[in-house]
Amino acid sequence: MFTSSIFLCGLLVTWATPVWLISVGAAVGLLVLAAIFGVLYLVSRPTADWMFASVREGVLLPIFYLVCALSAFAVLGTVLVPGLPYQRVLASVSRLSAVGDREFEIVVPPSTRNHPLKEVDVPLAELNGFILDVDEPVSIETNIASSLGQILAFRMAPGSPFSWRKPLAQDKDSAFTQRAEDWKASNPGTKPVHIRVLLATDIEYPQVWIVPGTALALLGLVGVYFGLRLGMPKVAAIALVTAKESMAQPLYYVVMALGSFALLAFIYIPYNTFGEDVKMLKDSGLTLIMVLAIIVAVWSASVSVWEEVEGRTALTVLSKPVLRRQFILGKFLGILGPVVVLFVVLGFLFLVTVSYKVVYDSREVAKMEPTWQLCYLEMIRTLPGLVLAFFETVVLTAISVAISTRLPMVANLIVCASIYVLGHLVPMLVNSSVGKFEIVRFVGQFLATVLPVLDHFNIQAAVAAGAAVPLAYLGMALLYCVLYSTIAMLLGLAMFEDRDLA
Repeated sequence: MFTSSIFLCGLLVTWATPVWLISVGAAVGLLVLAAIFGVLYLVSRPTADWMFASVREGVLLPIFYLVCALSAFAVLGTVLVPGLPYQRVLASVSRLSAVGDREFEIVVPPSTRNHPLKEVDVPLAELNGFILDVDEPVSIETNIASSLGQILAFRMAPGSPFSWRKPLAQDKDSAFTQRAEDWKASNPGTKPVHIRVLLATDIEYPQVWIVPGTALALLGLVGVYFGLRLGMPKVAAIALVTAKESMAQPLYYVVMALGSFALLAFIYIPYNTFGEDVKMLKDSGLTLIMVLAIIVAVWSASVSVWEEVEGRTALTVLSKPVLRRQFILGKFLGILGPVVVLFVVLGFLFLVTVSYKVVYDSREVAKMEPTWQLCYLEMIRTLPGLVLAFFETVVLTAISVAISTRLPMVANLIVCASIYVLGHLVPMLVNSSVGKFEIVRFVGQFLATVLPVLDHFNIQAAVAAGAAVPLAYLGMALLYCVLYSTIAMLLGLAMFEDRDLA
């Protein structure tokens, strides 16, 4: 069976290496947190004890369990995964200071044949691309593609720059191992040729950048958690109780188990796409995680806000020195806590399935064995989709909390489901031929103005196709998420301010 062969033979290293890189990043973040905790323990033991207790009782505990498991794999993977290139990958880190973009000029004397361009002395493994521009005709040869069995030769003329970019994923891991020092230029003219060279270089394994990225993400999550505990203690206390109540619900564990099972099942479902099943897996996985997170958020909002208001529990909380806005904000953040845990756990499992699916598909359709770089590329291009799905969940969570101040669970579910459908449908309806009718156009534009435009977060097609998502787009989506969530929370606070709780 093909499934078992992946775990028993060399293909294990292909899909496990990207996962190992994420594990190394988690281990680095955990070491930094351990060092910070050790310093606090020596300086102020009560503060260190408070931090330890905060982790044990908050939403960070399941995330720390996952981080500890990944850290163990980061260490044991070097032994358990045969052929794991951990030495070469980690050795490339020492070259961080030697890479980057460089620009310089080379002069080739007149009537010269095979003049060596010794200034271009870059390891092929670190060369991402170059641009050449000349002021006189010249012929250039280089061994830039010698590892592929050919020599790159071209003739240049003034005003016609030549550019080359290395492919994103190589067919063989051994490609581009020697140095690109065999550059020669032939100048048959009577004038010297000035060659302007722009080199773009990076470390041999640029995938290693995921290590500090993962570590910073872990540190940022922990920093936000403790910043909230210190900056808004009353809001944090309400959020902590709400999060613990939400995660104690049987529905939460059912959703977590169902999501895990479905993500693993997506690997083996035949999509009949002739070797492009990974695209369908990406689209299905992103939609599944987002829908499950929205269900958890709407359910938790109804149980935590509506039932506490109707059961007079909210009156007991507000009888203490707690403002109503602190109560609503605490509920919102407390509901987001389990959603974050859900996205972290299922998101990581989803990335693992994406990396594994690349190898699975290659064997299913008898393709050439992929490299771990290709698995990493497919995996890393999925991250923007997860981020945008989380943004959409945050918006719907804010709407659900606002609705829960006035409506019960069933009505909340119906309204949020309608907003989810219309938020994706209205822009398409307005831009379609049906939108040419004035009444349809008016209603569509009105709904598009009032309701959130959830299509801003819907880039499943781009993620499935492997298209790069610019950071600027993620930034604008974050801004839209914050603005609309703030509006929804203000609306919920306005409805809750005059609510009779007695």
